[in-house]
Amino acid sequence: MSQNEEIHTRIELCPPDLQEIIGDFRSVPPRERLEYLIEFSESLPALPADLQDDRDAMEQVHECQSPVFLHTSINNGQLSFHFDVPVESPTVRGYAAILQEGFQNSTVSEVLAAPDDIYILLGLQEAISPLRLRGLHALMVYMKRQVTRLR
Repeated sequence: MSQNEEIHTRIELCPPDLQEIIGDFRSVPPRERLEYLIEFSESLPALPADLQDDRDAMEQVHECQSPVFLHTSINNGQLSFHFDVPVESPTVRGYAAILQEGFQNSTVSEVLAAPDDIYILLGLQEAISPLRLRGLHALMVYMKRQVTRLR
């Protein structure tokens, strides 16, 4: 199997909304991917009021250089992810926005079937330092761990 075929197969493991985002990223040159990621950072919604008032309900992603927090909930079999990422961290914030939008209302099986390294499918390894990629990788690992606890 060629590398392109392998990537295509791995993309197909992602929910449709995330597949669409991945397609958009892969259609632009690496330099523009970073700009696109920063645009996504502006779309990360604020935390719901109940999480703003109960910060202890969120788990910190310690592998990130910035203080990043995640909360996962399930309602009628559909997952919701909430991230708290400082505005001063647009790379991680943008990636969190992609994951939130791409996995919003997904099922447990859809999240667990998705590759851990979504950032590679997006082509971000060509635009971001390895240290930052470690934090991005951790976000997906934490999401899957929280989803596993909920099922």
